[in-house]
Amino acid sequence: MQIQTQLAVASPKDVADIKVELIDQGYLREKTKVKTKGKQTRKPKHVMGQPDRFTATDGTLIEVGKNNLQNDQLSMKKTNRQRIWLHVQKLPGSHVLIDSDHPSEQTLKEAAELAAYFSKARDSANVPVDYLPAGKLRKPNGAKPGFVIFEGQQTIYVTPDPTLVQKLKKAK
Repeated sequence: MQIQTQLAVASPKDVADIKVELIDQGYLREKTKVKTKGKQTRKPKHVMGQPDRFTATDGTLIEVGKNNLQNDQLSMKKTNRQRIWLHVQKLPGSHVLIDSDHPSEQTLKEAAELAAYFSKARDSANVPVDYLPAGKLRKPNGAKPGFVIFEGQQTIYVTPDPTLVQKLKKAK
């Protein structure tokens, strides 16, 4: 996901993760503390924020990564590889994970709308969103956080709805 897109969909709790990624990629320098004897020490390791959690109309958990570190966590580190993974097609955006192997059509549509909303296609209509089991995702060696490749996906077309996003967020 591009930094500009990450910032557009970020909530205040996500900014620290984005800063860590910018430091890791060399765009920002990490601040260091200087001890009195002239030795430098690094700041403590950053604790990554958690993906946002939404509840589908039928009660199924849907998780949304709001930056590349969270996207990586959702896509490559979750234990159940049969869960359904979604991402807007050919544009920067959030990785979305449905906590179900066989979600209902309604849940799939709601998760696709979340993927479209938390992407560069937020203000577009008829947005293509790819989905497949998370176990079919692959990460090339040396790839940056959040980058995955896949094949065998299916595509659903949705129009993002901000009121649905608010409804699913409050449905906890």
